[in-house]
Amino acid sequence: METSGKKQIQLFYCVQTEELARKIAQHSDSISLQSISWRNFDDGFPNLFINKAQDIRGKHVAFLASFSSPDVIFEQISVIYALPKLFVASFTLVLPFFPTGSFERMEEEGDVATAFTMARILSNIPKSRGGPTSLVTYDIHALQERFYFGDDVLPCFETGIPLLLNRIRQLPDADNITIAFPDDGAWKRFHKQLLHFPMVVCAKVREGDKRIVRIKEGNPEGRHVVIVDDLVQSGGTLIECQKVLVAHGAKKVSAYVTHAVFPKQSWSRFEATNSDGSGSPFAYFWVTDSCPVTIKAIEKKAPFEVISLAGSIADALQI
Repeated sequence: METSGKKQIQLFYCVQTEELARKIAQHSDSISLQSISWRNFDDGFPNLFINKAQDIRGKHVAFLASFSSPDVIFEQISVIYALPKLFVASFTLVLPFFPTGSFERMEEEGDVATAFTMARILSNIPKSRGGPTSLVTYDIHALQERFYFGDDVLPCFETGIPLLLNRIRQLPDADNITIAFPDDGAWKRFHKQLLHFPMVVCAKVREGDKRIVRIKEGNPEGRHVVIVDDLVQSGGTLIECQKVLVAHGAKKVSAYVTHAVFPKQSWSRFEATNSDGSGSPFAYFWVTDSCPVTIKAIEKKAPFEVISLAGSIADALQI
């Protein structure tokens, strides 16, 4: 590929993101992969080594992180804090999934908003010779979380929606798509990027002691409805939305989430039950590879289909 005028990026990665890093490098000749030795002392604490550290002086450096569990965050933070201090021209942290994003609210005194804690940790990354660290992240859970970051980090908020749109265009029934949102929060985050589609907005309402999903506005009758949200955990809300959409005449239902978190293998409730890939309540379930541990578990299981962020990240590194 043509590299004229492009920054030459030295891309480091953690163990979990190696496959995604290789895909990113395949998208651009301006990106070269660099390695870190991820080792542990006998007591379990990290024993880390940045290979060829002197070779990155004066170069643009990036690190592809995955905070998939608290167990791996400390070792990656240690590297993230070390790289900018190696006399690099600039430093970019790519964190596709901001993991504590859904823990941003304090509903009573004593609640700890760990989204704010994580933002403050990242805001204190040392400056490189080029200035503050650039942080690239995708579809953060709550839009107001951008204000949690301090002035010493430059957050770049990207989205996976263009990748979804490209996939929808490839469908045989692309002219019969309706977008559904499981709640008002998802509508606020995404509706402006999807204005050329008919829309359905769902909402949870209380009936007695239960909270049930209802259609707040829109009509899914006869349509291929694609539910769009930023992330999935247990998947209970998506399943309830699918049921109510079908009950109101949807021809079929698919789903898209940028971040397939799926703790405790909760993805299994969506898995096709038949050998031919049928038997799932969803025709398609599109996810990105922002959560690499989950992707390894589901990438070959219907109805899941992985849409890679690699090309989008390669482009973001040139900003």
